[in-house]
Amino acid sequence: MDEQTRIELEAAAFRRLQKHLQEDRTDVQNIDMMNLTGFCRNCLSRWYQEAAAERGIEMSKDEGREAFYGMPFAQWRDRYQTEASDAQKQAFEVAFEENVGSKKTS
Repeated sequence: MDEQTRIELEAAAFRRLQKHLQEDRTDVQNIDMMNLTGFCRNCLSRWYQEAAAERGIEMSKDEGREAFYGMPFAQWRDRYQTEASDAQKQAFEVAFEENVGSKKTS
């Protein structure tokens, strides 16, 4: 497989993942994704923002989130986010530390 085809296939897979999380599985909470996988929609939007920065494209955190969520984050949160349980919050603290690092430095 040539390099350009590989890039196109990876981009297509990313777009499908994005669509799946934007449209097909709005019921899946970010906190559950983070607790189970070590990343969530916010991580994906941050990675998108970081990739833009590596290419000299300025993008704010909000712009990165809107690009990934397909709408402003506040709108997504109001539509789809539910209150996390105490158990979810405790598991998140562990998952965040293991996968992102200390909240004090982020």
